Amino acid sequence: MIRKKKLASALLLALATIAQGTLAQNTVSGNVIKIGVLTDMTSLFSDIGGMGSVAAAKMAVEDFGGKIKGVPIELVFADHQNKTDVAAGKAREWFDTQNVDAVVDLLPSSVALAVAEVARQKDKIALVSGAGTSRLSNENCSPNTVHYTYDTYALASNTVNALANQGNDSWYFLTVDYALGASLEKDATDAITANKGKKLGSIRHPTNASDVASYLLQAQGSGAKVIALANAGGDLISIMKQADQFGLLKAKKQTIAGLHVFISDVHSMGLPVAQGMVLTTGFYWDLNDQTRQWSQRFFERQKKMPTMNHAGIYSSVMHYLKAIESAGTDNAATVMERMKSTPINDFFAKNGRIREDGRMVHDMYLVEVKSPQESKKPWDYYKVKATIPADQAFLPLSKSVCPLIKK
Repeated sequence: MIRKKKLASALLLALATIAQGTLAQNTVSGNVIKIGVLTDMTSLFSDIGGMGSVAAAKMAVEDFGGKIKGVPIELVFADHQNKTDVAAGKAREWFDTQNVDAVVDLLPSSVALAVAEVARQKDKIALVSGAGTSRLSNENCSPNTVHYTYDTYALASNTVNALANQGNDSWYFLTVDYALGASLEKDATDAITANKGKKLGSIRHPTNASDVASYLLQAQGSGAKVIALANAGGDLISIMKQADQFGLLKAKKQTIAGLHVFISDVHSMGLPVAQGMVLTTGFYWDLNDQTRQWSQRFFERQKKMPTMNHAGIYSSVMHYLKAIESAGTDNAATVMERMKSTPINDFFAKNGRIREDGRMVHDMYLVEVKSPQESKKPWDYYKVKATIPADQAFLPLSKSVCPLIKK
């Protein structure tokens, strides 16, 4: 009798386990959880994103175990060639024909804005890590988008505040002519005004401009204490190298401020060019034992240290997968609700949280680029000057125009 009861209990347990696995598969579209990495593979943002973004996403999937309750997790990736129409078309194809549930990375800003709208229309999820424009969680916010790693408000405002405290009260902008540049300049200008400084002028330059001499001369001639670079990737690197060639950096009569700087940019410039630059970042590989451990694993795969974008992609994918596991479905609204209600605690963020506007808030870091003499090992580039608390680092909800915010 006892043996029969044990057999019956074992059978019930087995049936419950099977039922649980079946339930998971029946509530997941296509019986697969599929994530798409949409990034720049070959152009001026490929060091910020590129195959490093794919590697970071793969690490998250592998660390999660490759399955959720028996349902496989798959990864696809594509190069959008920095073309908005290509990016939107690929996202639409993935959503419509390949059962892709979420897209990640999405740099630059023009791509992120376009793909976020496609995700909203298709009721899928966009996890934006690489793009900066603060419009993604402000006027263009969406219930289907999480702006995860950083934004132009966090980078520009905090850098302006730090330089303003040093007496830098006049600014001139070299701004790249697309969504990111406009957002950087706007957010920086608001901070300049708040600090009672003056914006003496600005000039727009095209993406991937090879000769920026005339722009630099105009900025130099403005007499501004700070020349603000509202651009990114290859454009930022090109301008900094030419500024060095013209002697602007050595003269030290004007401060050149990068408003959107990644560690890959510093690596490409070299410390002799980048030294002394003050910037804001959402991640630094050498911050603590946890960041060093994860970054070393990334380095073993990519032979370079991760950007904050790469670290953010890993964290966002892991948070997304945990939400699916907890919710028992890949339904976008259900998963997003679970993501927003669950704190984020990992090597990237401590007590991070996703606000109702889709902005993931976490601590940011004000850093200064070391001189060649101060750097003691490869990729030893930053001195952390201050930790900017999460509730101060990003645009306050009270100033947001996001229609998702409950007034």
